[in-house]
Amino acid sequence: MHWKTVLVLLLYYNAHATVPPRWNRAMLFPSAQRVKRSSATLLNPVLQKSQEDVDLLFEFLAELEINKDLKISVKDQELASMRVAEAFDTLCNDVIPKSITEIRRLNARLLGYPGMLKKDDFERTILTMVYTAYRAAQSQGHQKDTWAESFVSLYKVLKHDLMFPSSEKSFQRTL
Repeated sequence: MHWKTVLVLLLYYNAHATVPPRWNRAMLFPSAQRVKRSSATLLNPVLQKSQEDVDLLFEFLAELEINKDLKISVKDQELASMRVAEAFDTLCNDVIPKSITEIRRLNARLLGYPGMLKKDDFERTILTMVYTAYRAAQSQGHQKDTWAESFVSLYKVLKHDLMFPSSEKSFQRTL
């Protein structure tokens, strides 16, 4: 009787291990859930809450500046003084991945993500693409190729997300 219990538990464990985990935004961008001392009020910041916010995002991207320490900021002081700019700063400097390994890890998670991306995950992936494009433009040789490959991979994931309707939730991304 004891071996039957072990067999049932083993079967349950294997069945449980094959069920896909519940996906949430913390899995794609874990740093969005972490509270930093400098930005404790901005836990899981999101920029796109209205059409005006989307327009502001494009203005921020037009006025984007990345210094030698790779800190991202908005050049225009008037735009930088807005409340939404604080969330943009937190997203760009504390949430999106900055190293090539973190970006590749994000890409791998995106490839396995079922269904369509949430609005904030899509927004963060776009910002990661902007950062990746900047790094590709500033790099040379093998590093340039590595950053460019990461950019193209993120582009393909986002293109797939936009091309396939939400009814194909079980369909996984392939590149």
